[in-house]
Amino acid sequence: LRQKAAAGTVVIVNELGEIGLDYDLVVTARENVTLLASGCLCCSLRGDLQRTLNELYLLRVRKTIPAFTRVLVETTGLADPGPVMNTLMLDDLIANYYRLDGVVATVDGAAGMGSLDRHREAVKQAALADRLVLTKTDLADPAVVAALPARLSTLNPGARLVTARHGAIDPALLFGLGLWDDARRARLDAWLGDDHRDDAGHHHRHDDGIATHTFTFDRPIERAAFEAWFELLALLRGPDLLRLKGIVNIAGSTRPLVVHAVQHVLHPPVDLAAWPGEDRRTRLVVIVRNVPREAIAATMDRLEPAPAEAR
Repeated sequence: LRQKAAAGTVVIVNELGEIGLDYDLVVTARENVTLLASGCLCCSLRGDLQRTLNELYLLRVRKTIPAFTRVLVETTGLADPGPVMNTLMLDDLIANYYRLDGVVATVDGAAGMGSLDRHREAVKQAALADRLVLTKTDLADPAVVAALPARLSTLNPGARLVTARHGAIDPALLFGLGLWDDARRARLDAWLGDDHRDDAGHHHRHDDGIATHTFTFDRPIERAAFEAWFELLALLRGPDLLRLKGIVNIAGSTRPLVVHAVQHVLHPPVDLAAWPGEDRRTRLVVIVRNVPREAIAATMDRLEPAPAEAR
């Protein structure tokens, strides 16, 4: 939070008194909002997330607090990120003022392997993240640290893994994970995790049955057919459908459609102004628990033509 790149950031924590802020970071406090010397704001979660975000927006409009450009939401250690993501993307009032940029999960270099072994929540956090941050590597067994990247890549091949050195990291690595401007849309392949396919011949260990499946379609898809297919998939596999991301070539449209779902909820699709490259194929990345690729492919008769073989 000391770095200039983090200026204009609000951090929502569970309990303000537990974050242990250095004294020289704190300038002043108003109710549950603390202004830091770096220009960041820090506040504790009040009631529910919707209420806290709405209160922050009103304080900003009234100029009670400095204007902010982003919000970081810290969850508890073993929180399920799915409901939080759905809250941010589906609440009508919140959606008027905020957009979900991405999910960042920290992985303890010393204890992370054990957490993945023991806690389903830790596995799910890693699987749903857009960015993974490896921490405490200086305190961990080098052999354990060396084994973590391969395991995390198995869980979430589309998430970039970065390392925090002695607790420090460039804030720019944590921001700009979404597709909300033209510069970010050019990184569509990275958002989809297109550089690592589940059928590429890699030997993977599937933690808690979690796997990533990628499907491509060479020809345009009717929008109604896509929506009907997702409804069917959510009905059949909703609890085990952890996340879906994709870009869809809609029949009759020159603009690509970006789709994003968490469990059984399909978030409002985003029409991009233009395709980011020459590739016009529909690409869907599906992260699931205990669902074989064949079971998903069997639902795709609603999407014509049949999906091309995943690379």
